[in-house]
Amino acid sequence: MKKIKSKKKTHPFWSFFWLTFLVVSLWYAWHSFYAPSNDITWKDNLESAQKLAYNSDKNIMVLFTTEWCSPCRIMKREVFADNEVTKAMDAKVVSLEINIDDPNSETLVKQYNIGATPTTIFIDPEGKVIDYAVGKVGKTKFLEMLLNI
Repeated sequence: MKKIKSKKKTHPFWSFFWLTFLVVSLWYAWHSFYAPSNDITWKDNLESAQKLAYNSDKNIMVLFTTEWCSPCRIMKREVFADNEVTKAMDAKVVSLEINIDDPNSETLVKQYNIGATPTTIFIDPEGKVIDYAVGKVGKTKFLEMLLNI
């Protein structure tokens, strides 16, 4: 006579563990890639940013980023979506966002020796670097950099 194997039931702990793991993983993925819209007018090429900077007597803030950069999105959510930051940026700089994966930005990436994203560079209208930061910058540090240029 053949014995029929019965299917083992999993312990309730493991069901709870895997469900919790799934929920936390999904939340983390959303948190890492969600970036709300903001009121900052981003230029997408250096020439138009320089022209506007000359005419408005402002410096230029260049944010080097990519589509897949999680710290970039967190910075957009925690720094650039903040009203205090938006007002300070409007008063002090022309904002330029450069996607380093875009073949058209290759010259600019080489010119400023960009090796990581996000990289934030403050330049004068001629392109001379005033200040820079490599990596994610928090609101307080960003405002400090912005007010010191």
